[in-house]
Amino acid sequence: MSRFFFLAKRFVAGESLDAALNVVRELNARGLDVTLNLLGERGKDRTRVEEGVQQYLILLDRICEGKLRANISIKLSHLGQEIDDVFCLENLHQILEHAEQYHNFVRFDMEGSDYLQRTLDMFYSLYERYQNVGVVIQAMLHRSPHDIFVLNENQIRVRLCKGSYKESEGLALQEMPNIRQAFLAIAETLLTGGRYPAFATHDDFLVEAIKDYAETNGIAKDQFEFQMLFGLRPLRQQELSKQGYRVRVYVPFGTEWMPYFYRRLRERKENVWFVLNNIFRR
Repeated sequence: MSRFFFLAKRFVAGESLDAALNVVRELNARGLDVTLNLLGERGKDRTRVEEGVQQYLILLDRICEGKLRANISIKLSHLGQEIDDVFCLENLHQILEHAEQYHNFVRFDMEGSDYLQRTLDMFYSLYERYQNVGVVIQAMLHRSPHDIFVLNENQIRVRLCKGSYKESEGLALQEMPNIRQAFLAIAETLLTGGRYPAFATHDDFLVEAIKDYAETNGIAKDQFEFQMLFGLRPLRQQELSKQGYRVRVYVPFGTEWMPYFYRRLRERKENVWFVLNNIFRR
């Protein structure tokens, strides 16, 4: 698939670890923090899953060695959840213990609703042992306000996003105005009762609303952060950083980029035009 990587290079830092770390250095130099994700999901081959675990361990080593301002994000279906929960937990223990040695942080990415409860159950079982972990909640899901209540009660760090997986009307809001409203309501709950929340959005309405709410309620800029995807709105990222907000860029890398790339195309029409322009330029 490497010969088609030019299609995804706006959204994916590279197919190799070295390529991704070069991007991290560039972003750090611009005052931006990073979370790194080794692309892959729904892994059913035990050997490939184990290889992915080893890559995460090496990634944590390299972050420390390079004194990079970066943490990692992981998908449980990439780490053995599709094979066996015990196998997945063993892999997670390896990664979390390694990250703990470096005082680094690990974010559990959220996938489609069919993985949600299993991911939260596994997360809670590990949170009793590890404190260097956080989770992602999708504002579009009807159940998310309840999940946020429980997470706040336990002072667990949350990244809030709108949600990029296609879900049924019974499980999730479908219209963007309603999703925005849900996102903002949860964001306010996290700002007042959560522990260092992260708001993953490129939506100017939401960014400005969060800034206004924080300022009105005396919440300092260092009590939360904004997160944005690599390749999307780099000027806005810089602008927020210069305003004194902490901004973290989600930097994916690896050879299994197609599902992630597809979700980025589905989200925004301008992403499709960008890819088409690259095709015709070659």
